[in-house]
Formats: sequence, structure tokens, C-alpha cells
Amino acid sequence: MGRLPLSLWLILIILPLLFPDVALGKTLKRDVKALNEIKASLGWRVVYSWVGDDPCGEGDLPPWSGVTCSTQGDYRVVTELEVYAVSIVGPFPTAVTNLLDLTRLDLHNNKLTGPIPPQIGRLKRLKILNLRWNKLQDVIPPEIGELKSLTHLYLSFNNFKGEIPAELANLPELRYLYLQENRLTGRIPPGLCFLPNLQHLDVGNNHLVGTLRELTRNEGCFPALRNFYLNNNYLTGGIPSQLANMTNLEILYLSHNKMSGAIPAELARIPKLTFLYLDHNQFSGRIPDAFYKHPFLKEMYIEGNSFRPGVKPIGFHRVLELSDSEFIF
Repeated sequence: MGRLPLSLWLILIILPLLFPDVALGKTLKRDVKALNEIKASLGWRVVYSWVGDDPCGEGDLPPWSGVTCSTQGDYRVVTELEVYAVSIVGPFPTAVTNLLDLTRLDLHNNKLTGPIPPQIGRLKRLKILNLRWNKLQDVIPPEIGELKSLTHLYLSFNNFKGEIPAELANLPELRYLYLQENRLTGRIPPGLCFLPNLQHLDVGNNHLVGTLRELTRNEGCFPALRNFYLNNNYLTGGIPSQLANMTNLEILYLSHNKMSGAIPAELARIPKLTFLYLDHNQFSGRIPDAFYKHPFLKEMYIEGNSFRPGVKPIGFHRVLELSDSEFIF
């Protein structure tokens, strides 16, 4: 083979100097640096499976465990990071926010502490953020509202405090929002009701106040919502008849609040309503007959209220146990 022309040699020498983040056929240096910083912060539990110099794999070495990459032009980028259920201890690894091509970040079921850094808003391509079952603290950063591609947000079973950020209403693709089992206070942002794709909203087991009426008073509220979990909070007021407009609703879980008043007959017009939990509130009056004739309603919990004598529940009642499989997507 002949020698390479001088001009080509110059290109091969100068190109890495002009574009230091790009190495031909290799992983973007920015991502390599970020993964090594994460590796250093996470400790020995992932070190044993993260071998080699390239997180996306090189030669006979596979990609680092939990790391998924894709090719963009002449280089590779990290698109998914899944390191869960390995008892990681320590603060949220801020270097994660330098992986700008991430579409999935899953660090659930560890022992991460401290706040989610506001730099999380840099991950503009993120679709799934799963941080449930950790020990994260402080407020939920409003910068999460900048993640316009987000479809799944799992922040449940942590120690978050403060209010639910109103900025979460800026997530047009959001389908699943899990915030239960935290220490959240204040009212549920009414803007959430305009999310066009939201199917599951769980804010149970917090310290939230307010009324359903102020949350659902706008026309066209929660158009896609199927599962609505508000249990174990401090909600007051009655059940507004406007809930009947949420025609996709299947589960309405209002147990263990301070709600009162009569149960509106309009609620029985929700065509797919399957589970209705009203127990341990201050509801009164009677249950409209339409509920007992509803074709899909399987269970209706009513104990712990002030209903008239003779009012009966529907279905076989049991202690609710939430299995971990319900959170797997």
C-alpha cells in the first residue's frame, strides 16, 4: 500500500484537535468522562461490572452493565442508564446530567440521598425518569418541567417535601406520574388537568390539601386519565359532578381523606369505572342506585363514613397490597 497523502495525514491529526469530543468509532468523550465520574461516585457495587475504557464496549469487551448506546454518525452516545436495586449509597450522581442523549434514566430501588440537582433539566431527550424507592430529599426541582419528551416520571417512595411543581404541567407527553409516599404539601397544581396524555396520576400518601372541585373545575380536565389516586391526604370538600366528564376513568381512589357531602349520581355515568374507593372520609347520605347497576363497577369501598343505614358496598373487599410488579414498565 502507498503512503497516505500529506493532506490526509493533516486531517487525521487536526480533526481530533478541532472536535475533541468525537473519536472515530468510539464513544463521545463527554459521555466517557461522565460515566467514569458516575462510576467513581457509585462505588464498588457497579465497578466490578464496569470494565474497560469505553462504556459502550470495545474489542471483545461488552458495554458496561446497564449502559445502552447508539451510533450517531462516526461516534457513539449513551442513550440509556439503568443501575437499580444494587443498594447504591450516596447523593444523586450529578454527572448523569452530562449524558445529554439519555432517553431513559433508571436508578430506582437504591439508597440515593439528597436532592435531585436542577441540572436534570439539561436532559432534553429523556422519556423515562425512574428514581422511586430511594431516600431522595428536598423539593422536586421545577427544572423537570423542561423535559418536554418525558412520558414516565417515577418519584414515589422517597422523602421529597414542599409542593408539587406547577412546571410539571409543561410536560405534554407525560403519561404516568407517580409521586406517592413522600412528604409533599400544598395543593395539586390545577394545570396538571390539562395534560393531554396523562393516564395515571398517583399522589397518595402525602400531606396534600385542597378540594377536587378546584382541581377539576375546568372543562376538558384530565381527558385521558384512567387511574386517579388521591388517597391518604388531607383533601376536603365533596366529589364534584364534573368528574363524570372524565370518561376514561377506571380507578378513583379517595380513601383516608377528610372529604364530605353526598355522592353525586353523575359519577355512575363514567362508563369504565371499575374501582371506587370512598372509605374513611366524612361522606353522608345514600349511594345512588345507579352504582349498583353499573356494568363495570367491581368494587366500591364505603366503610368509615356517615352513610345512611342500609348502604352496602360492592364486591369482595380485601386489604390492598401494592406489589412491586405494578411499577414495572
